[in-house]
Amino acid sequence: PKLGKLANCYIADPRPHGGSMFRIYRDARFSKDKRPYKEHVGCHFRHEAGKDAHAPGFYVHIEVNKVLFGGGIWMPPNSVLYKIRDAIVENPDQWKRIKNSRSVNARTNGISGDGLKRAPRGYDEDHVHIEDIKRKTYFAMTEVNLKMAKSPEFIKEVVKTFRAISPMMAFITEALDLPYQR
Repeated sequence: PKLGKLANCYIADPRPHGGSMFRIYRDARFSKDKRPYKEHVGCHFRHEAGKDAHAPGFYVHIEVNKVLFGGGIWMPPNSVLYKIRDAIVENPDQWKRIKNSRSVNARTNGISGDGLKRAPRGYDEDHVHIEDIKRKTYFAMTEVNLKMAKSPEFIKEVVKTFRAISPMMAFITEALDLPYQR
């Protein structure tokens, strides 16, 4: 219900397969580590138009010594990535306000994600936001200890972070021609 009030186009799907919870089984086919189970729990509250982990979404990750929550978009296909990059180029002042937002930077470590070494083809290497244009993933996360995750305040902290990163999530969602809130 709290997510619905914040961004009702993002879904908390309770289905055990294909829902918000990631599966507990590891894909060990090509790994030297053959343990069958993951050692963490992950929940992805993705946009209603998304079909997989590459859709924009809010995220909660819990493991023994680390708890993360926040949101963004992880390794989207190139067509999606170029829409986000184009939106940054077309709206540099809006992107700057989001990046420099006190709420984003107070609740998270800022907007981050893996990126390319050089500017993608077709983008100006001197653009003011070139480091963001080079990104292949966009996210803003908060890390807390396991004690906080066991606390009654945990959900409130998650909601505060989700609210703080909402401008970034809205920017990404709208860059993809999707509604953020109905």
